[in-house]
Amino acid sequence: MSDSGQDQQHPQYKDDRQLVNQLLMGEASDYHLAELARLMIRYDGFPGARDIQSDLQKALARWQLTEAELFAKTRAIHQRGDVYRGLGRAREDWS
Repeated sequence: MSDSGQDQQHPQYKDDRQLVNQLLMGEASDYHLAELARLMIRYDGFPGARDIQSDLQKALARWQLTEAELFAKTRAIHQRGDVYRGLGRAREDWS
């Protein structure tokens, strides 16, 4: 039986770490807000990547938003159009 208390490494950790670093330094653009929300969903309850989880909260605080405000803003962003258009992404990556 495996130890369920042991942290896991997320398969997208390396790419996500780079993006989180950008979020910590960037402005609250539509793209950055959408990415912050997507990563918060991805890492919610994930047993590991504590540094990413902590830094996502720091980005949220830096932009003076609550999680509910972030999700409300990103719902509006996605309703207006494709925030990922022109970025070379064929689809959104929510996994």
